[in-house]
Amino acid sequence: MDLAAMREQYGREGLDVADVAADPFSQFADWFAAWAATEPFDANTVVLSTVDADGGPTARAVLLKGADERGFVFYTNRNSDKGRHLETTGRAALTFVWRVIERQVRVVGDVGHVPDSESDEYFASRPRGAQIGAWA
Repeated sequence: MDLAAMREQYGREGLDVADVAADPFSQFADWFAAWAATEPFDANTVVLSTVDADGGPTARAVLLKGADERGFVFYTNRNSDKGRHLETTGRAALTFVWRVIERQVRVVGDVGHVPDSESDEYFASRPRGAQIGAWA
């Protein structure tokens, strides 16, 4: 397997700061819409990176369920490894890789909980099988 020989010729000219929206959430929304138009299947998949209590990093894909001026929302079992990591460190990183539009967005910052009512509303909206799986 010759991974070093694998190359992609990217066609975009790069990123001109003059073309970037002043509001980062507005820019994210524009790029996300462009990505979702080209890759509608699981367009909201994002890589969540956390560290455990010993500083060991880990990453996994989660589904983004909201993005607004409050921040980025995903849901997880608070007793899972990622839930415990988030509770212990209070920080995480999200990485969006949008190959088709040649963009990558990285978000790093503090984490918190959405209101219980919002979490309950999301849980109730999930199919019954997914609800059962979340409890298992």
